[in-house]
Amino acid sequence: MALARDESWTGDWLIENSQKGCQQTGYAGPGNKDYKAFDFTTRAAQALLHIPALLQIRQNPYTTVILHISSIMATPRFFSSVPLEPNQTIELPQELAHHALRVLRLKPDTDIVLFDGRGGQYCARLTAEGKKGYAQTGDHQTTEAELPGEIILAQGLPSGDKMDWVIEKAVELGATRIVPIAAQRSVLQLSGERLVKRMRHWERIAQSASEQCGRNRIMHIDEPRTLSAYLAGTELAAQLTLLCHPGAGQSLEAALAQHTASRIALLVGPEGGWSEEEQAAAIRPPIQAVRFGSRVLRTETAGLALMAAIAALKGWL
Repeated sequence: MALARDESWTGDWLIENSQKGCQQTGYAGPGNKDYKAFDFTTRAAQALLHIPALLQIRQNPYTTVILHISSIMATPRFFSSVPLEPNQTIELPQELAHHALRVLRLKPDTDIVLFDGRGGQYCARLTAEGKKGYAQTGDHQTTEAELPGEIILAQGLPSGDKMDWVIEKAVELGATRIVPIAAQRSVLQLSGERLVKRMRHWERIAQSASEQCGRNRIMHIDEPRTLSAYLAGTELAAQLTLLCHPGAGQSLEAALAQHTASRIALLVGPEGGWSEEEQAAAIRPPIQAVRFGSRVLRTETAGLALMAAIAALKGWL
């Protein structure tokens, strides 16, 4: 549950009334070890609905409080690494079962949604035997939340954990693929066991982001490669490839207006941008350099901003 608040009394008022709601519904109260004032789990949040005042907007001349309860009634969604079939009882992967039963504390017979990344989803009923979790799947639903076109982000590897943020938000914005680029100015260098662990970490982030945003397919994450290796691929001829550069003479909108491509790739440099050698290799047909506004964006912002703009300009939202 997300809350927007602009005065400190709002939080106190919410905590006080949520406690009343929990006590009224029997979810928590004195002596109940599960109750935490700031722990708004799904069941605790549902208890808030028993407080009529929470469904109103409280106003005074100095403050406005808006309570956004968008996710209270949402059915929990989980990615299954095990292929799913309709109308079957399956044993859930250990990590999924632990997250559902121990972390989220979902009870047996809870309705959940499962998807395996191959498209569509399954409504299912959660059951448990000891530490093991099971699900009884229903019919296959062809629900999809993909963009009508494809957006590929070739992202120069940023420092620290910024790539985690880029991957998560790229999934939410509908990217179909992300290609980490080990640019000449990239601080982060990955190889060997460190690369294997980082790839697994990124894949888990993509899976979690798909669970949250409603996508039933998992964004593909390539292994890091140099820019020259990416440019040597044969895929450039089948897509519109745009190099993001603040000094480009052409705007993003102008570049899109000249093409009807349904597959668009974005080349975004790391901190410090592309080197002169990389720019010389990349700014050549069929690649086009484009600018986006009059401001210089951070590497973790640029690709995401351009993806959102492309989806809007192409009418893919």
